[in-house]
Amino acid sequence: MRGVLSFLLTPLCLLLALPVLGVLAAWFTLDAAALAVLRHQLDTVLPEYALQSAALAFLVGLGVMVLGSATAALVTLYDFRGRRSFEWALLLPLAMPAYVLAYAWTDALQFSGPLQSGLREALGQSGARTPLWPDVRSFGGAVVLFVLCLYPYVYLLVRAALGERAVRLMEAARLLGAPMRRRVLKVALPMARPAIAAGTALALMETLADYGVGAYFGLSTFSTGIYKAWLVMNDRTAAAQLAAVLLLVVAALLLAERTAQRKLRFAGSRAGATSAEARPLVLRGGAAVAAWAVCGMPVLLGFVLPVLWLARMLWQEAQFSEFGLPWARFAEWAAASFRLAGTAALAATALALALGFALRQKGAPGGAVLRPAARVLSLGYAVPGAVIAVGILLPAGWLQAQFPQAGVAGLVTGTAFGLLYAYLVRFSAVALQTVEAGYARVPPAVDETARMLGSGPWRLFAQLHLPLLKRSALAAALLVFVDAMKELPATLVLRPFGSDTLAVVAYNFARDERLAEAALPSLAIVAVGLIPVVMLSRALRAPAAA
Repeated sequence: MRGVLSFLLTPLCLLLALPVLGVLAAWFTLDAAALAVLRHQLDTVLPEYALQSAALAFLVGLGVMVLGSATAALVTLYDFRGRRSFEWALLLPLAMPAYVLAYAWTDALQFSGPLQSGLREALGQSGARTPLWPDVRSFGGAVVLFVLCLYPYVYLLVRAALGERAVRLMEAARLLGAPMRRRVLKVALPMARPAIAAGTALALMETLADYGVGAYFGLSTFSTGIYKAWLVMNDRTAAAQLAAVLLLVVAALLLAERTAQRKLRFAGSRAGATSAEARPLVLRGGAAVAAWAVCGMPVLLGFVLPVLWLARMLWQEAQFSEFGLPWARFAEWAAASFRLAGTAALAATALALALGFALRQKGAPGGAVLRPAARVLSLGYAVPGAVIAVGILLPAGWLQAQFPQAGVAGLVTGTAFGLLYAYLVRFSAVALQTVEAGYARVPPAVDETARMLGSGPWRLFAQLHLPLLKRSALAAALLVFVDAMKELPATLVLRPFGSDTLAVVAYNFARDERLAEAALPSLAIVAVGLIPVVMLSRALRAPAAA
């Protein structure tokens, strides 16, 4: 019975890995026409895509390293008024997708916006044509927005790395006569270095995978280039080549992140009870004000002010719109989003539970093949939505050409099935990782005891594992649900005709400069995004409470 489950799950995992393999196959089928397209891209757009993507990644990586590390160090190594509130408030920008933040700040800071107009009038420059500050819809504006949205990746990992041992070791260094600068450089920084590397790699993968900000700000990145090649130029070869380049870059980042994660065990190993003397250093006066500024700035700019501005836009739209808010249409968009995201969450969680149980059964027939297949599946979350869309459409187009009567292309393009397939490719890894973390808390001796008492595999799973994994399964479903609600690139290409999601609607409104109408779906996405933030903050508080 255990072998049957492994043999059923192995082809399913390989099927979900097909989009990635389809993109990589583009480099193994380079005929004369494909080489000509590649040479043309090398002479025209590819250098620009590579340079702007590299510059964006470098600056965003530098920004998230500095901001994430500084905020994590302040709330971990120091004590000041309000520190407990900042511990969870610094997670709030995780609920704000970068493209939603872009819509809010564009409306607030644009030349014709109320802030600049009011300031020009107050300064007596009502007729001036020169903006008071640079346009937010620029390369520099994109860097700032990405840093504000993505620094929590570094903040979370660095805080976890420093939380258990750093305070005690810093106190030991102080008693040995080390000044603060040396304590930070020689004790805290080496402990946090793997966490900084892992968090930065995660932030860079999100940056390179972004399409909403890049398209809205007019950036020339790999993600925007893939969509331009596929949807504007109708050149699937060029799109596949760009997708393959982006996939290789993301794979290198993923390798760096995995390497850093393996080193985290040294920074986060248990160190026993903390002595009474090992307490965070108390900050007062100007130092406390500086700590408040460093911790408060990203929360204000990355969450509080954008949410308030979106609410203001929504209120103005409700007050001054001739037809009022489109509640009926919003209900349709929300229903489509919840239906697709809910189905993806249930399917991904069920798959993760089955895979987790099968991988736990050591020595089962087919397990040697299933294990690497599951690891290939776990790469899906690191693959950008643009690459997944191209990876689905390429094999579908090839199969349609080989078997015209089968209608394969119509099964995955413009259908809910194709979009759910993309969601499973992208987010099954999130559910599997969460379920495996739950299984890690179930001792193997429990399984052995149940088998000695005569329990079969299905009874073992249904009556023993499933009740113990209830919280992990719920967390996995919620995380996949929120990620699917926010997913934009793959949804734009593969969504069913006439069935827009909240993310697509917000993007379309913003693209048409109807930012006030984009406020309602944007706020809904942010509200849903708060779910994992609340879960994370509760999980981080639990050890401290214990």
